Amino acid sequence: MAVEPLSPKEIEDRLAELPGWSVQEDRLTRTYRLGSHFAAATLVLHIAAVQDELDHHSDLTLGYHTVHLSVNTHSAGGVVTGKDFALAHRVEDIAPGHGAH
Repeated sequence: MAVEPLSPKEIEDRLAELPGWSVQEDRLTRTYRLGSHFAAATLVLHIAAVQDELDHHSDLTLGYHTVHLSVNTHSAGGVVTGKDFALAHRVEDIAPGHGAH
C-alpha cells in the first residue's frame, strides 16, 4: 500500500501535537539536548531500535550533548507522511526517559 504525502494543513495540525518538531526542506526534524554525550549516544541506540521496529529510518546526528533527527518518506518521493509522524511520536515517548529536552 502506497504512503501518501500529507498536505501542508495536515502537517501543520500534526506539528501542533509535537512541540519542538518542525519541517525544514520537506523533512520532519527535531534536536534534543541531553545531560551528557553518553546519554545522547544511548538515546541514538534506543531510536535506532524503534526505527528498526517500525521499518522507517531517519537521519540521526549525534553531537556532544545533542541528538538531531531528520526524516521523510523516500517511498513517497521524499516528502513528509504519516509514517514520519508515527516515528516522531515514538521518539517523543522514549526521549524523556533519557533526560532529553
